Amino acid sequence: MSDQIQFIVEKLNQEPFRKNYNLITFDSLESVQLLQLLNDVLGEIDPKHAVDIREELPEQTAKRMLSLLGILKYKPPGSISDLSAFRQGLVTGSKPVIHPVLHWLLQRTNELKKRAYLARFLVKLEVPAEFLQDDTVADINKQYEELMEAFKNLHKECEQLKTSGLSTAEIRRDISAMEEEKDQLIKRVERLKKRVETVQNHQRMLEIARQLRLEKEREESLAQQKQEQKNQLFHAEQRLQRAQLQLKEMHHAVVDSKPESLMKKLEEEINFNSYLVTEKLPRELESKKNSAYFLQKVVAEPAMSQSDLDVLEIKINEVNAQMNHLIEKRMMKYEPIDSKFSMYRQQASIISRKKEAKAEELQAAKEEMSSTERQMLQKTNQAHELEGSEVLKGDEFKHYVNKLRSKNTFYKKKRLEIAEITAEYGILQRTEELLKQRHEAIQQQLQSIEDKKGISGYSYTQEELERVSAVKSEMDEMKGRTLDNMSEMVKKLNSMVAEKKASLAPVIKELRQLRQKCQELTQECDEKKIQYDSCAAGLESNRSALEQEVKGLREECAQEESNYHYINCMKRNLEIQLQRAKEEMKAYVSPDPQERRKAIRQVYSQQYTRMILEQENLGKKLREKQKVVRESHGPNMKQIKMWQDFEQLMECKRECFLKQQNQTAIGQVIQEGGKDRLVL
Repeated sequence: MSDQIQFIVEKLNQEPFRKNYNLITFDSLESVQLLQLLNDVLGEIDPKHAVDIREELPEQTAKRMLSLLGILKYKPPGSISDLSAFRQGLVTGSKPVIHPVLHWLLQRTNELKKRAYLARFLVKLEVPAEFLQDDTVADINKQYEELMEAFKNLHKECEQLKTSGLSTAEIRRDISAMEEEKDQLIKRVERLKKRVETVQNHQRMLEIARQLRLEKEREESLAQQKQEQKNQLFHAEQRLQRAQLQLKEMHHAVVDSKPESLMKKLEEEINFNSYLVTEKLPRELESKKNSAYFLQKVVAEPAMSQSDLDVLEIKINEVNAQMNHLIEKRMMKYEPIDSKFSMYRQQASIISRKKEAKAEELQAAKEEMSSTERQMLQKTNQAHELEGSEVLKGDEFKHYVNKLRSKNTFYKKKRLEIAEITAEYGILQRTEELLKQRHEAIQQQLQSIEDKKGISGYSYTQEELERVSAVKSEMDEMKGRTLDNMSEMVKKLNSMVAEKKASLAPVIKELRQLRQKCQELTQECDEKKIQYDSCAAGLESNRSALEQEVKGLREECAQEESNYHYINCMKRNLEIQLQRAKEEMKAYVSPDPQERRKAIRQVYSQQYTRMILEQENLGKKLREKQKVVRESHGPNMKQIKMWQDFEQLMECKRECFLKQQNQTAIGQVIQEGGKDRLVL
């Protein structure tokens, strides 16, 4: 204990605390001061906890400190096995509780700082499963987990870089090497500039190269923006598909629905949820608590061997046999009276079991339906990514298959036609090549004949004249046809206008009648719409009132459930404390000295007696040290005075010696100067 306190005092006197404590002042600290000291140490580890505990309630302080100690993975020592006792000691500022915590924190401050820093980003927020059914919440939770994994990887890389051990010499070598490369590049650029200056328009070429580089960079940035916009568009389409699917489901649910059916569905859901809240979940919770309690008891007991297990099995069999014997006796004793009640009890138990089974089946069916809907949504998104269109269902899919079959037959016919056209195209292409070869041969013969006759170029001129005359004749014909077409078009338009006027006259009469009917129907529609809106508003107000009532009942149910659990826990704690008090009283009153030694009062009395003896011994040692210091104070002061006088005397001697050396050096210089003058 004294070594632990001494270590705490040494650490608190160092940086960054600088408390200037000794063993006596630290041991005389009050509970509030100890709690503030512990809070200061926790604030050094995590700056969020650097607060004044006088400004908050003791329960809030204890809760905050317990949460941080849980994050730092602090385990109470063996003497404080009960968490409630540890919490109580932390609230009251008990020294046996706070001293081990301070010792543990000050031993590993740097490690705990790192753990507290990582806890801010790596302590995962638990989202309830019913909230994860929402796609937006699920996406955000997934992004949160991905960011957490990215932070883990980055932190590992950072730690690896810190421990990689890059020395300053290596960094300097790298810097010198980069400077040499920079000088080489500068020289190379200068040589290239000199070489380019001899080229014509080199400035314009450099400007064009610079513009090309800028345009390439701009092209890369535009491509990146395009990719980002594509990703955003893809995510927006996915959100739109999910919203459309939800809208379709809501439309299907609302089609042919009436207020009575909606109210019936709401009542069924309320009954089912109330059954879960009032009967099923409390029963399951109680069974889980009992199993956890028994498991804790099993864990608290020492390890058992096979022989112990055999003995327990024998005891269990004996107790079961006794229970069966007692049940048979009871049935024989009360059989004529309770025969009817037993039958009703059996029927009630059978009905309750069936009800529980159906509730579990309904719960499983709901979970399976939600998982199936999520899978369907995923498959729909995958199909949309692959095909770019929605997945067809039922008659639409059959119609799509028939359409594909007709297109397949049409495709086969067209493929045969394309094959025939391709073969014919090959034949015509070969024929064209042969005709071109013959035309070239005839042109060469004609050219040679024209050269012989002295009229070279005659055939080319003749062809040009024929081509020009043909073009002129075509233009004349086109002009004539255009004039004829325009006159015919004007006649047709006049006749069509007359026909349309004649045909539209009865239609206009009918349109006037239909307009009157439309006005009447519009008025009737407005009146019906007003009636519908009033009816819908009334139903909506009733629905909102019922929803508010259901919400209030749910909140009341949750409050009552929390009160029930709180009272249950308080009852359990009081029972445990009462049991411990009874055991303590039994051990303290017991005539057996062995049992009396096990009592907590006896243990604490021995512990406090030992601590009092240690403190008395420590006080005796300190008084002896004080006495020795007082006795040696006068001689020590005289000795200090003598040493100071001796130091002044030696300093005076040193100054005299230095002055004497300076005077002898000056005399030697004067003598040497006189000798030189005599020589001259």
